[in-house]
Amino acid sequence: MELTAIRRRTRDRDADGMAVAAFVLGLLGLLVMNVILGPLAIVLASLALLYGTQRRGRALLGLALGVADLLVLVCLTMADHTVSWGLGG
Repeated sequence: MELTAIRRRTRDRDADGMAVAAFVLGLLGLLVMNVILGPLAIVLASLALLYGTQRRGRALLGLALGVADLLVLVCLTMADHTVSWGLGG
């Protein structure tokens, strides 16, 4: 097989993996560590879309969840007036 074809298949698989990872990290970021997982989900989803993933819907969901992570952080920060927050009383 030609080397460029192998590289293309590897890049496509990597892009699909980034789309899935962005979705999972965005989902987890709604619950914990949204200050880290939110931006990471946004970056991975953007890269997956840039590389032309076959899982476009999952990449878009990861992007949306990453933005939602940051919005949740902003809302909780404004309500508590601190960057650190917890679920307990």
